[in-house]
Amino acid sequence: MEKAFILHMFTPEKNLSPFDVNMAVDAGWISTIPYTQLEVGEITALVQDAIFSRSPAGVRHTGIFIGGRDVKTAMDMLRAAQSSMVPPFEVSVFADPSGSFTTAAAMVAMVERELEKKGNEGLKGANVLCLGGTGPVGQIAAVLSAQAGANVKIIGRQLERAQSIAALCNAEYGGGKTAIEGDADANKGELIKTADVVFATAAAGIQVLSAELVAAAPQLKVAADVNAVPPSGIAGLDAFHSGTPIEGSNSGAVGIGALAIGNVKYQTQSELLTRMRQRHSKEDKPVYLHYEHAFEAARSFAKKL
Repeated sequence: MEKAFILHMFTPEKNLSPFDVNMAVDAGWISTIPYTQLEVGEITALVQDAIFSRSPAGVRHTGIFIGGRDVKTAMDMLRAAQSSMVPPFEVSVFADPSGSFTTAAAMVAMVERELEKKGNEGLKGANVLCLGGTGPVGQIAAVLSAQAGANVKIIGRQLERAQSIAALCNAEYGGGKTAIEGDADANKGELIKTADVVFATAAAGIQVLSAELVAAAPQLKVAADVNAVPPSGIAGLDAFHSGTPIEGSNSGAVGIGALAIGNVKYQTQSELLTRMRQRHSKEDKPVYLHYEHAFEAARSFAKKL
């Protein structure tokens, strides 16, 4: 009898994201099983319960999704899950805490596309500000931009926290090859003068770039805002912007709004959830997916727009 596709969904939070559950079912996972309020130290036992309950053929119909709200915890859980496999009992794992990996990947890919349309070498050499960037989406947007060759600053309300998050990103996710810096929200007026790209990744309903700062940005080329809840995170940019000129920009900057980002994010998450399911023979190896794989997929979708 054909085995059902079962996705075990891990989170350190008290509940799973309904968004992730819906996405998993739409991607073909027949059953989604929640495991909540988990700690990293509990992952090995859960993974091995999942893999040893099915034959080597059956585990090809099994997967693990890691959610939550913290990037480092999710990556620690992903590594713990991968190290817990016992060949040939291995399953695929996908981490996407708060949707931050797929959302950041979509945002950075869309901005990269607009820069290339303007004749730039993508993000290479661009000065990037991640406003409200201490959260999970801002962290991963910063890492992906830095890996693509940009000069990146994470901007937060508190200087010490922004610098601490930047150091964490360099140490944990940058592989020693990134030089992300942290700076304070109070310094935006000076920082905007040399910014080519702005990512607005603060909490919903918080404006992080005013009309005055948009007008005062002499070399701003592209700005992206993941916030779909009024007011916009960036003045003059709304959720429907998709390479649309930003009202009040004296440099001719274009904007990417939450709906345009969301379209690519949705396709990216669906693609990775489906990729976990596509192990048809014993030769097909499991996949361990995170923000870099999300960016690869998002770039592909963005280029087709």
